Amino acid sequence: MGAMANPVILTVDDDPVVSRAVARDVRRRYGDRYRVLRASSGPEALDALREVKLRGEQVALLLADHRMPEMTGVEFLEAAMDIFPAARRVLLTAYADTDAAIEAINVVDLDHYLLKPWHPPEEKLYPVVDGLLEAWAVTPDAASAEIRVVGHRWSAPSFKIRDFLARNLVPYRWLLSDDPEGVRLLDAAGATEADVPLVVTPEGKALVAPNETELAALAGLTVVPACDFYDLVVIGGGPAGLGSAVYGASEGLRTVLVERRATGGQAGQSSRIENYLGFPDGVSGAQLTDRARRQAVKFGAELLSAREVVGLSEAGGARLLRFGDGTEIAAHTVVLATGVSYRVLDAPGLADFTGRGVFYGAAATEAPSCVEQEVYIVGGANSAGQAAVHFSRYASKVHLLIRGADLTASMSRYLIDQLERIDRITVHPHTAVVGGSGQDHLERLTLCDTRTGESRSVDTSWLFIFIGAEPRTDWLDGVLVRDPRGFIVTGPDLLAGGRRPAGWLLSRDPYHLETSVPGVFAAGDVRAESVKRVASAVGEGAMAVSLVHRYLEAQ
Repeated sequence: MGAMANPVILTVDDDPVVSRAVARDVRRRYGDRYRVLRASSGPEALDALREVKLRGEQVALLLADHRMPEMTGVEFLEAAMDIFPAARRVLLTAYADTDAAIEAINVVDLDHYLLKPWHPPEEKLYPVVDGLLEAWAVTPDAASAEIRVVGHRWSAPSFKIRDFLARNLVPYRWLLSDDPEGVRLLDAAGATEADVPLVVTPEGKALVAPNETELAALAGLTVVPACDFYDLVVIGGGPAGLGSAVYGASEGLRTVLVERRATGGQAGQSSRIENYLGFPDGVSGAQLTDRARRQAVKFGAELLSAREVVGLSEAGGARLLRFGDGTEIAAHTVVLATGVSYRVLDAPGLADFTGRGVFYGAAATEAPSCVEQEVYIVGGANSAGQAAVHFSRYASKVHLLIRGADLTASMSRYLIDQLERIDRITVHPHTAVVGGSGQDHLERLTLCDTRTGESRSVDTSWLFIFIGAEPRTDWLDGVLVRDPRGFIVTGPDLLAGGRRPAGWLLSRDPYHLETSVPGVFAAGDVRAESVKRVASAVGEGAMAVSLVHRYLEAQ
C-alpha cells in the first residue's frame, strides 16, 4: 500500500502574513520529519483534518490562532479533538487574549498558548514545540496503511465486506461503528452509523456500502481484462482453476483466470489442510491460495476478481464468455473450475440471520469474536472437521452436529483422531438443526434428534454450516451436458451407447476432461464424478491444460 507519510503539523491563521510566517518557522525546524500544512480558517482546517483522517495518517500538533472569523481558535481546537484526540494543541494569542487562552486550558485541554509575536523562534517557539512533539511521540495516534472497515457487529453487509477482503488476502482493520475511532472515521467521511458499512482506503478514499466489484477495485485487485481475446480462460479460482492458470501461463498460453468472489474456493477457507502432498506440517487454505496466486502471476497469468461469468457460447473457433455487466471476452479454449457451494440449510428462521450469526463455510473472520462462547457446526466432512479444530482455539465449546451415527463415512481418519483429542469439541450424532431465533442476530437454535424426533433449544450466537455441495452451473443450462445434480459431464461419460453428444461435430470422441462443447473443459469439484480433494482438483487443473494443448494442435 506504500510507505507511511510523515505525521502532520497543522497551522491555522486567517492572516496570510502570520500564516506564512508560522508555517515557515515550523517547516524550517521540523520539515524533514513532519508534513506541515496550513489553513486560513477553522472550517478549512477541519476539512484538512478529515482528509488526513481518511488517509489513515497521524496528526502530531495543531497550532491555531485564537481571533479568527467564522470559528475561533478555541472552537476549532475543540472540534479537532473529536477527529484527532491525541494531537497536541497550541493556541496563538495576542496579549489581550490571555484570559481566553487560560480558559481554553480547561475547555479544550490546551497544551500550551503562545503570545504573538514569537520571535525569535529559537527561544519562544521551538522549545515549546519540541516538548510537545516529544510528549506526542510517546502516545501517537494509530496510523494505518490498511483498508479500514467501519460497521455493525451483527450487520450482514459488514460481514460480507470483511469476508471478501479476508478471502482475497487484503489486509484491513475492522472498527465498530460505535467505537470512538469508528465514529471519527464516519464523521470524517460525512457518513452516519446508518450508512455502514464504510470502507476507507489508505489513500483516504471513502465508499459507503460498496459492491464487490467496487471493493475489489478499492483494494487494488484487477477487475478489467487487459485483452479481449485469450488462448485460455479459466473460470473459477479454486485449486483446480489456480492449477490450470499456473500450468497454462507457464507453458506459454495467454491465460486469464476469472473469479466471481475470492481465489481459493472452499479450500481457501480451510484453517488447515494436513493431507496435501509436500506439506507434512499442514498448510492453511489461505497460505496455499496465496502461493498459487503468486505462482500464476509470476508466469504471466492475469487474475480478474469480482467478475461473474453468466454466459458461454460458440463463435466459430472462438468461445465467447459474457460477464454480468454485459461485456465479453473470447478465447480459443475454456476451463470451467467453478467448484461447488455449500447447500443452504432450510430451517425456519435461519435465513434471516445469514451473516448475523449464521455462516456458510469457515468464516474465519468471525473466529476471534467467538472467544469463550459456544459454537455450533453442522456437517461431517473434512471441511467441517477442520473448522471445528480451528474454532476450538477460541470458543469455550464446539458442538459438531451430524445426522449419521459417526464420522467414519465422510471424514478422513487423521481428522477424526484429531477431533477426539480436543476436549472442547463434542460430536453430536443423529442431530439436526430445525430452527433458529433471535432479535438482531442469532440467539437460539432448535435441535432435533433424528431418531426420536425429540427437540431441544440451545443458546448460541454462532452457527457454521458445511452441508452438501451444489455446483454453480445454472448459467450453463442448455449449453453443456450436466448430470441431474448440475455437475458437468465430461469425456467418456458423454458417450451414450457409443454415440457422441448432440451437436458434437468433430470426428473424434471428447477428451477425458472435455465437455459437450469442444475446447471447453471442466476440472475439479464442478465435474461429475470427480474426487472431492484438493490434490485431485489441482491435478485435474493441470491435466486440463495438457488437453488444451492437444485441442489447439489439432485445430
